[in-house]
Amino acid sequence: MVIEQFDAVDLIRTKRDKGVLGTDQINWLVDAYTRGYVADEQMAAMAMAILLNGMERQEIKDLTLAMIASGETMNFSGLSKKTTDKHSTGGVGDKITLPLAPLVASFGVAVPQLSGRGLGHTGGTLDKLESIPGWQANISPSRMTEILEEVGAVVCAAGAGLAPADGKLYALRDITGTVEAIPLIASSIMSKKIAEGTAALVLDVKFGSGAFLKDIELSRELARTMVALGEDAGVATSALITNMNVPLGLAIGNANEVRESVEVLAGGGPSDIIALTVALAREMLAHAGLPDADVEAALSDGRAMDTWNAMIRAQGGDPDAPLPVARETHVVTATRSGVLVEQQALPFGIAAWRLGAGRARAEDPVQHAAGVDLHAKPGDTVTAGQPLFTLSADEPARFARALEALDGAYRIGDVGEPILDGGPLIVERIGK
Repeated sequence: MVIEQFDAVDLIRTKRDKGVLGTDQINWLVDAYTRGYVADEQMAAMAMAILLNGMERQEIKDLTLAMIASGETMNFSGLSKKTTDKHSTGGVGDKITLPLAPLVASFGVAVPQLSGRGLGHTGGTLDKLESIPGWQANISPSRMTEILEEVGAVVCAAGAGLAPADGKLYALRDITGTVEAIPLIASSIMSKKIAEGTAALVLDVKFGSGAFLKDIELSRELARTMVALGEDAGVATSALITNMNVPLGLAIGNANEVRESVEVLAGGGPSDIIALTVALAREMLAHAGLPDADVEAALSDGRAMDTWNAMIRAQGGDPDAPLPVARETHVVTATRSGVLVEQQALPFGIAAWRLGAGRARAEDPVQHAAGVDLHAKPGDTVTAGQPLFTLSADEPARFARALEALDGAYRIGDVGEPILDGGPLIVERIGK
């Protein structure tokens, strides 16, 4: 019989009573939970205690390192290129990884982007890329290294072996009302990113209607916590706090977001997508020792597009193949002339989800052609009868529930009325 080093109930009481857990206690807790000795209901109680009482910096560091130690780690030190990565906390229309990874890679920097699938109103990068005929999300670590050396960018699924403790705890948080605990969010994100083996990391931490955290102060706290975790682990880390009150770009879905990303790589596309892509690329390249890289030139002269095509082909995709198109569309037009003063991100994300672009359960399929295409953004002048947005779906029966989600989510006002967009796109930078 194995005699356990600690007792889960004692540790729960410590955190419940606003105490501090030691390194050995956290290491034991994560290990015991991973191997099933600590029960889900006990870890749920601990997660709630952490949500209510927080954790100190050393505790969060210990929790992150313990989750990394629960599984495998990757190492790209053998590459001839410097590595840098980006993580977004997610939002509506957030397809930035798609143009960003090949853009940064076009400067000779390796971007090992381990991504996920969408759940609920936030879209998943892998779902978007799987709109491309033939493209494969699952590749071996050795093939990943080969593509990074040859092409410079990989976007693929993370193996189950990276931070398995986080995968188990993440699922528990989702059903116990503890998703918003800052220490648990930070350790979840950073355990996977540090285990991934990148030398540098840029975080896009969002706030607002369509963001994971609505309040900007909570987003700042999360950003500071994650930057500190990265620095403690020897990963050069910085964060941008960005606005997710309004959908990013004009496309919300999967295939339509790929289409919009290709427009950006071709030197066009919506101004907000370009601005955020360029800002994040500059951050990533500065970490890689290229602070003066001419990012806009790489978009305009075709270098980034060439890298995109090579990246897609390297994972079995055909970048020239037609993308899926939905069988049915429904256009919503302006009921009056004026200025679009409001366009809330979250309802549009929910509408795209209800059209089939997202999933309610992890095992659900997505409809790659489903989604929303916006024809106007806040601040634009519109006339009565002008199309405001188009809904796309394979089953027309989905339109009614999508339109329900959008009731009151947008508003046309008079010229001179304040625009309710939450302010600038990029609010501040956190990091050295």
